[in-house]
Amino acid sequence: MHWKDTVQKLAEESGINENLARQINMLTAFLEELALDQFGEEFVKNLGKLPVLAKSALEDNDSKAQDEIENYASNLSLGDTKEVLRMYTTFFHLVNSLEQHEISRINREREFEETEEHPRNESIAEAIYSLKKDGYSFDEVIDVLEQIDIQPTITAHPTEAQRRSILTKQHQITSMINKLGHDVLTADETKLLKKDIGNQLRLLQLTDEVRAERMSVEDEVENGMYYFTTTIWDAIPTVYNDIRIALETYYGKSTDLPNILKYRSWIGSDRDGNPNVTSSVTWETILEQRRTVLTKYMEELNLLRRYLSISYKEISISEELKASLKEEEMVNPLPDVYERRYQREPYRRKVTHMMQKVQKQIEVLNAEKPQVLKVAEDYNAKGFINDLMLIKNSLIESDLEELAEQGKLRNLIDRALTFGFHLNALDVRQHSKLHEETVEELFSKAGVHKTYSSLTEEEKIELLSKELKNPRPLSTFKSERSEVAEKVLSVFEEIKDMLLLDIDSFGGYIISMTHGVSDMLEVLILAKEIGLWSYSNGKIQTDLDIIPLFETIEDLEASSQLMAQMFEDEVFAKQIEARGNFQEIMLGYSDSNKDGGYWMANWALDKAQFDLGSVCRKFNVDFRLFHGRGGTIGRGGGQSNKAILAMPAVSNNGKIRFTEQGEVLSFRYSLPEIAHRHLEQIVHAMIHVTKAQKTETGYLEGSSEKKLMEELSQLSMQKYRSLIDDDLFWDWYSSITPIEHIGKLPIASRPVSRGGSGKMVFDNLRAIPWGFAWTQVRYNIPGWFGIGEALKTMLAGSDENDKIFKKWFNDWVFFRTVLDNSQRELARTHLKTAEIYNKDEQKFHDQIAKEYESAKESITQIAKIQNFLDHNPVIQKSIKFRNPFTYPLNFLQVELLKRWRNAESEQEKNELTEVIFLNINGIASAMQSTG
Repeated sequence: MHWKDTVQKLAEESGINENLARQINMLTAFLEELALDQFGEEFVKNLGKLPVLAKSALEDNDSKAQDEIENYASNLSLGDTKEVLRMYTTFFHLVNSLEQHEISRINREREFEETEEHPRNESIAEAIYSLKKDGYSFDEVIDVLEQIDIQPTITAHPTEAQRRSILTKQHQITSMINKLGHDVLTADETKLLKKDIGNQLRLLQLTDEVRAERMSVEDEVENGMYYFTTTIWDAIPTVYNDIRIALETYYGKSTDLPNILKYRSWIGSDRDGNPNVTSSVTWETILEQRRTVLTKYMEELNLLRRYLSISYKEISISEELKASLKEEEMVNPLPDVYERRYQREPYRRKVTHMMQKVQKQIEVLNAEKPQVLKVAEDYNAKGFINDLMLIKNSLIESDLEELAEQGKLRNLIDRALTFGFHLNALDVRQHSKLHEETVEELFSKAGVHKTYSSLTEEEKIELLSKELKNPRPLSTFKSERSEVAEKVLSVFEEIKDMLLLDIDSFGGYIISMTHGVSDMLEVLILAKEIGLWSYSNGKIQTDLDIIPLFETIEDLEASSQLMAQMFEDEVFAKQIEARGNFQEIMLGYSDSNKDGGYWMANWALDKAQFDLGSVCRKFNVDFRLFHGRGGTIGRGGGQSNKAILAMPAVSNNGKIRFTEQGEVLSFRYSLPEIAHRHLEQIVHAMIHVTKAQKTETGYLEGSSEKKLMEELSQLSMQKYRSLIDDDLFWDWYSSITPIEHIGKLPIASRPVSRGGSGKMVFDNLRAIPWGFAWTQVRYNIPGWFGIGEALKTMLAGSDENDKIFKKWFNDWVFFRTVLDNSQRELARTHLKTAEIYNKDEQKFHDQIAKEYESAKESITQIAKIQNFLDHNPVIQKSIKFRNPFTYPLNFLQVELLKRWRNAESEQEKNELTEVIFLNINGIASAMQSTG
């Protein structure tokens, strides 16, 4: 059976969407034609034969079929292995892209089906309609919107295995296949399009799947810029237009909207564990972001200038605009060509003046820092927005309100309010341990205390408070510093320049592993040393927000108590007052999961959100919770809007941040339609939780049910820890997974483990590669392990617990979301595949298999279903379709890892490593998940 026949048969049997199946069949036909031309008939037959054998092995327990796949993998030459992997990897990459296009098509269909009384599910219109039905007046709706502050935060993590050039070519190919399937084309157009698809596929195959070298921070910055200049740039005005249309639909009017959406970034500024992020890199990132957004404004202004062709002869302009033009022409006259061309066109004259000022900002960005800072004073984002508003108000005054409130001008105003001149605010993150080391050095040299780190927490706070009130610096300007102190203090000097350039360019200073009040006060000491913080006459002057990051289970449990201590601390209370009585708090999803397992991490995070919301409200401190979510379920992944709706009510105050990284970025922001859908779902969820915010007790607070949940979480964590704390576990994990090779993948600038030893062990391994490796071998431990035995134990012989869990599943959004997310990871777990990695050691596999069965038995009982994901057949069918194609890739991985271990020369190892990287990439694409 040929490859395309196999794909068609397995697509039909899996029951995936007919339109998607048709497009996948078209794709496979192109790939098969390419493979036939390059490698011949036998090669193509094997591409089709392997999934058929896999299906027999997986669904019929056909041991002969399994043996045949294994023999094929073991006898395949390295060169042929590489070509097979290339074909399957290309196939999965393009299937993923086709799925994105299909999601876009279905969303578009639903837009046509919606009516005023039945708006599209999870749309902004639906959210506004719900407010109308609940009796909200127009002013009350605007009040809800004014409370909303959404800040997606783009981060650079080693999870995106695909190169930018690969992603671009994939979307070009799938767009053309999409066009071939839907557009009306002539015969000649069809022929040309098919040739173009073939050529692009050939180019894709000739492009390296894996980078030749590890990404630099500059590469990561460039990748981030791609999304901001394409889909995010396009989506922002669309979201605001959705709100305006919804207000007009349900209230008959609109108004100037509050700015509810701004982006933040860690790319180029996250220093925790990444020695490649230096102060100069951060400054260059700031300049690149500024250059990028100003260049985009020049493009938009040029379009706006063509658009606003209004003549003096036809209509008058506002007095404010007249005065502005008069002042502009005195200070910065137009070049003769524009003076003549636009002599009767005031709006074009005004836009041209704006373009001159923006261009001057761009031109100076390559100059020395002092000149950049000086010129930035001449024209800033506020001035730019004021100019746009001047144009808008003049149009309104001239009875051209429709022209002012929609179209190019309105879109540019929305973008300017969102991106300013900085594009997105950069946060700086650093580990608390380095702050302590630096403070100890400063104290020692200044004669304050020789061994600061040996003090108790209370003694540290007392000493830090005393020194913060002392106006004198601890060291002379540019005094000699150790390498650590130089690294830590130099970033504060860079922050100072960032704030001088554009106060909006800097977001906040995040402290990894915050354990005590002293961790926060130490950062204030460092800021004071550089002149970013001062204490005088009982008042603090600073532009710095200090953000604690709580990551471990223990720190999450103690977070609210620690924040109460901070709010009560004399100095830090004044710090909060100086920042507008506002405090941001970050919660770490990755390390809490790695520390306590899936269920305990989720429960600890939910409790922390409730407790932190409660303590902030108790002390009348405005706050924003920052959710450090990853891409996979184990690291807080899943649908962001569902996670927002599952948050405790007391933690909802309209303000939220969440990280978006790795493959999440390429999925949510590769296509404009999907980017728009993602953002509208977020806004929809935030409108719902903001209108519902209250300070009532939590769902389980003070009840016997809370004890039940605590017991469930403890049992789950005990089960998880019994696995990872086993003395033999690490050797087993590192031998069956490709973790050693994941650590060498050139896919990010940041090392995969903390610490400088270079040796990878559980404690210093980051949560991202930890999850990545589990996904490769189809165990997916971080997304479910521990819940099986915990639920089974609690359900055993207890009808009451059974009733409570079912009630929770029906009524409690948090419980249902956590359980549904675990279902997804359990459905993607494939023990038959995982078993092939365990030829020599069955102990841990048997333990995991037993836990899987317990989870299946308990979850299906609580959710009242037969199989995982019965509530989500689309994903269920997609997994069923993919499994027979993925199974041979895992056999090839086992074989390649065995050959690598047995390799007799470095050259042989290097050749194998290249193919192993390709294999890892292929499985990641098949699983649509890395770390």
